[in-house]
Amino acid sequence: MAKKNRAKSLHLAGDKTKFEKPIMDAIATPQVGGVRQVVSGHPANGLTPERLSRILRSAADGEPEAYFELAEDVEERDAHYMSVLATRRRSVAQLPITVKPASDSPEHKRHAELVQGWIDDGILRASLFDVLDAIGKGISILEVDWQYRGGAMLPRELIWRPQRWFTFDRADGETVLLREGVSGEPLVSHKFVVHRHRSKSGLTIRSGLARVALWSWMFKSFTTKDWAIFCQNYGQPIRIGKYGRGATEAEKDVLWRAVSGIAGDCAAIVPREMLIEFHEVGSKSSSTDMYERRADWLDRQISKLVLGQTTTTDAVSGGHAVSQEHRLVQEDIERDDAGMVTATLNQQLIPNIVAFNFGPQDRYPHVRIGRPDEVPLGEFAEAFDKLAKHGLTAEEAFLRDRLGIPTPKPDAALVGGRAPVPEATVPEINGPNPAAPKPPTAVQSSFDRLFKSAHAKTEPDEMIEILGARLERDAASAMTGMVDAVKTAIMGAKDLRDAAERLSKLDLSPDELTEAMARGMALAHLAGQASLIDDMKGHA
Repeated sequence: MAKKNRAKSLHLAGDKTKFEKPIMDAIATPQVGGVRQVVSGHPANGLTPERLSRILRSAADGEPEAYFELAEDVEERDAHYMSVLATRRRSVAQLPITVKPASDSPEHKRHAELVQGWIDDGILRASLFDVLDAIGKGISILEVDWQYRGGAMLPRELIWRPQRWFTFDRADGETVLLREGVSGEPLVSHKFVVHRHRSKSGLTIRSGLARVALWSWMFKSFTTKDWAIFCQNYGQPIRIGKYGRGATEAEKDVLWRAVSGIAGDCAAIVPREMLIEFHEVGSKSSSTDMYERRADWLDRQISKLVLGQTTTTDAVSGGHAVSQEHRLVQEDIERDDAGMVTATLNQQLIPNIVAFNFGPQDRYPHVRIGRPDEVPLGEFAEAFDKLAKHGLTAEEAFLRDRLGIPTPKPDAALVGGRAPVPEATVPEINGPNPAAPKPPTAVQSSFDRLFKSAHAKTEPDEMIEILGARLERDAASAMTGMVDAVKTAIMGAKDLRDAAERLSKLDLSPDELTEAMARGMALAHLAGQASLIDDMKGHA
């Protein structure tokens, strides 16, 4: 009966009274005296290689509780591991979240608007950090708190639940079960978001970074413990108490308390007749920084494991070039992390939001977490500036949207823009005449003056058209060559970044266009001289 109720919940929409009780109530809650305890164990206390090996083997065999406790315990104890893990989680948690409708139909747009409105409330963004807890442990489980409000059934909160409250089905090693009773219970449908973050292929329990990081942390803990003892006793004299041949056990105890109570642990008691020699091993300066070098080396391994590089956590030689390469590695990991979270949300949460309010659909809105795949603004502006000089045009609205510059308000104070160009004016005799013809252009006025008194067979307007057509033909081939080069670069690009790189490398020579313009100006000059000669002959 329970399975029937859970299966039915997906087909409900619009009325609070129609929802089954399990979908509205909290399920994975702590139990006093049960298997889901608020208080966690601390397996990291006194951890040894043998014990760590047993914990990891037990997790792979279907008992992950101790492993989840140890992963959480180490994250609290190691400042470096916690820092790099939080850095990786926060780099995705602050990325833009966009919603794309399933199609351009009004119905699909309404679905996307509902999801977008819920995302604008900030509930999903506040939960992304908890979703990415799976990076370290391999899995994260969030319980959805469904609430009916504002005429819609929406998640009021995505509640992170400790992984140690869950286990895996021994039959397949992948099906997540809620710890309840002896063998566990299946999760209620549409009530949980289970994110599996795979750092390697294989079972989910073996894909988290903590499985590798635990070894480095354990060896580092041995080093830091030895380092602490060394620092405590560095420079302190070694106290040796000597007792006589007939000393009793009580006298030996008094002597031991005396030498050990002075300071530190470097103390001993020996018979008076016994000889102890201390031999120096190597130089004292090399032994003092051995602990630090070992701890730093282990921290670098953790940085490589979690972030894929070390430059963003430690200064290394190589300067700007190395940091740029390591930043690219970090961006690659960020995109992959965001892609896995996006897939989980689109499979397990977004369809339920739409189905609960509009009924089951064939297609659902697509939520995307990540930065847009666009050319950087500096490269885009530089490329467009170069191409605009050779005839490339674009709508102002597109450029403003791409650069993030809003359209100015009518009464706003403006900065920048083109310098105003004075317009040609015509003397007004009897006031302005709206129906009057437009004033002639500068080129047309020059030809009119040249041919005003001449009685040539070709009229000035016809001469202008002939010269303009000739100049257009000569310049057409030059413009076509440059446009074809730009078109070839854009069509051969793999993405926008590649297109920007290809355009920036183009060497568009304006020599042919310059030559065509020069020929046109020369023809115009010769035509003007011919007209002057005809004018002089007419007045002779």
